Amino acid sequence: MLEPFYNDTSSLASTVAVACGPLGDQRAARQLADELSLCWLGTVKPQQIRDYPVLLHMDEDGLALQLTGKGAPGPVRAEFVTGKMGYRREHGGGTGQLVARAVGLHKTKAALHVLDATAGLGQDAFVLASLGCRVTLLERNPVIHALLADGLARASLNTDCSEVVARMHLKPGSSIDWLQKAEPPVADVVYLDPMFPHRDKAALVKKEMQVFRQVVGADDDSEQLLKVALECARYRVVVKRPRKAPTVVGPEPTTRVEGKSSRYDIYSIKALPA
Repeated sequence: MLEPFYNDTSSLASTVAVACGPLGDQRAARQLADELSLCWLGTVKPQQIRDYPVLLHMDEDGLALQLTGKGAPGPVRAEFVTGKMGYRREHGGGTGQLVARAVGLHKTKAALHVLDATAGLGQDAFVLASLGCRVTLLERNPVIHALLADGLARASLNTDCSEVVARMHLKPGSSIDWLQKAEPPVADVVYLDPMFPHRDKAALVKKEMQVFRQVVGADDDSEQLLKVALECARYRVVVKRPRKAPTVVGPEPTTRVEGKSSRYDIYSIKALPA
């Protein structure tokens, strides 16, 4: 069962419904609909739904977000065992990966505690956990939180992923509220990957971008989140951005790590342990 959220799902009730495929766990799907106070549609084909633009759809592969209607792209899941994340786990490049360098894993052998305050589908958090970090994940959108919780639960049953997932701890609710109530430092590194208005988020492929915009929208409180993150991190705050996007309003980053489509703005507070 999901933990209580700080924010409710009333704003999502006209956008998202919950449904099940023929081979999905109907009982779990219906319980999720009740927990999120979303409409339960029973066993349906997403292509035939017209009243809701997005479904939380439970099928034989777990929980997915699915755009509805004829010609909609395929489902979006939090997937760590197979596909892109499975390949990245096996061949990802270790601490040379951009997110690992931004967090500072190439500079320290300490087992860092990273707070991912905008967890989304958990991909960067999984990479950091696979490299030995202990990662606390916060996701305020209850629909995305449910998707991520399902992905982590499935990955915990896989022998190659279970050790990594054991270092990942998912929490619900607003990151800003959570950070304001916590006693600093809450983590060695606070990691932020806010949705950027009117631009593609580099970590998401096209179909993921479509469904995320429907459910999440843009983060209009990134400035406030950065402010409280800087007050709560021990060593640094890292903010992921599209490569050509402006920085989040606030202090200038200490340095940056840039890739082809995205960059990481690094706000150093003090040096990482040797």
